[in-house]
Amino acid sequence: MTRLFSSFFIISLAGQTALHAGEPATMSCSLLENNVLRLRVPHLTGNFAEQDFLAEQAITKTTGKLAGIILDLRSADGDEAGLVSATNHFANQKRPLVILVNGRTRGAAAALAVDLRAAGDGLLVGSTNFSGAVKPDIAVAVAAEDELKFLADPFYVPIAAKPDSPADTNSIAEFVDHTSEADLVRQRVKDGEQADAATPRAKPSQPVIRDPALARALDFFKGLAALHQTRG
Repeated sequence: MTRLFSSFFIISLAGQTALHAGEPATMSCSLLENNVLRLRVPHLTGNFAEQDFLAEQAITKTTGKLAGIILDLRSADGDEAGLVSATNHFANQKRPLVILVNGRTRGAAAALAVDLRAAGDGLLVGSTNFSGAVKPDIAVAVAAEDELKFLADPFYVPIAAKPDSPADTNSIAEFVDHTSEADLVRQRVKDGEQADAATPRAKPSQPVIRDPALARALDFFKGLAALHQTRG
């Protein structure tokens, strides 16, 4: 297992590569915070269940019990064999499941999302697909260009659009303190607080997942964890 960030892991086994020689890569697997497994599936194939099983085994040996699964079917398609394999696989799962969908979720991937939701096996998060058949429980609007970058990097920070007119600058930005940490340190030194300025800095916080759909899915699992703790 290769560590990417302290709360985000890429699984080398069954992730990014095909399960058998000569087959295209059909799944990538990553471990998110709170032991949530994300399965990114661009193309659903008949060996889905085998791939998922190997990924889960690799993770549980290292981290213990999984809290849930995020099945990322955004911009995904698939084969009929993949639909049958995945449907049967998740029908036997008892872990919480969130399914990410968007306007380009199609074919067997779209059918899987609809079937799992109808069976009560998963919660849909994202946007309605082009046919209108996949309707999310939690709608998330994301620009198509940004969504492509989020799929490649959940920590991607979109570049803010430049205002077209002076009126567009009337936002909360003017109320935000833009003083940098370096400026604050210099001011403290100037005010005679050199000793405090030499205090070791706290470690930076964990990277924040900027992908809106993925972040909403993680919020769902955090809510489940909090509910479980409350009930004991």
